[in-house]
Amino acid sequence: MIDTTHRGPLKAVLFDLDGTLIDSAPDLHGAANHMLTALGRREVSLREVQMMIGDGVPMLVQRCFAATGDTPDADALAEHTRRYVEYYEPRSTVLTALYPGATDALAALKDRGVGLAICTNKVGGATMEILAKLGIDHYFDCVIAGDTLPGIKKPDPRHLGAALERLETTAENAVMIGDNANDVIAAHGANLPIVLLGHGYTKIPVHELGGEAVIDHFDQLPQVLRRFGG
Repeated sequence: MIDTTHRGPLKAVLFDLDGTLIDSAPDLHGAANHMLTALGRREVSLREVQMMIGDGVPMLVQRCFAATGDTPDADALAEHTRRYVEYYEPRSTVLTALYPGATDALAALKDRGVGLAICTNKVGGATMEILAKLGIDHYFDCVIAGDTLPGIKKPDPRHLGAALERLETTAENAVMIGDNANDVIAAHGANLPIVLLGHGYTKIPVHELGGEAVIDHFDQLPQVLRRFGG
């Protein structure tokens, strides 16, 4: 847990994407099964894919193979990942949707002059495509995707640190919003409190992740943020 007793006014909120702002699992699931069935493998369930999300597409692809048979070598995995992304990106918002209340929460923070950032392990191309198609790209002052910083993804706290730097603020004036262990580890490593969404993708029960707060709907976010200077 982060000591939140001596924090300054809220100037920035950093959001994870998949499982936090958007329910993207259905489209990731569809792309996974397109890849697997083309190779003669069994389909994976939506729940299986939900438990594979959070570490970026290369790891998702690797987990799909591990769940359905032998895992290809590194070169083959890289090629399957490329093909997965090629199929997924133009179809990334067929079934993907914002969670209820997400847009209103973003608009309210923006109206207050709070800086907003996306911090996701999803590749940048798909991230920008989704934000634009869902009509929320204009809310964000910066986007740190899984390929923005070479070799740096969550749970590395430098991923969030890059967002704070671009927002020209510090951890004492910011909060992270996420849904899984990677978000918690990255936030605490960057000295950020984290608010967790109960609707996300996590292998560990959300109340056991060690976040500073857990909410079930974005309507609860304004009240919780008051605890952290907001």
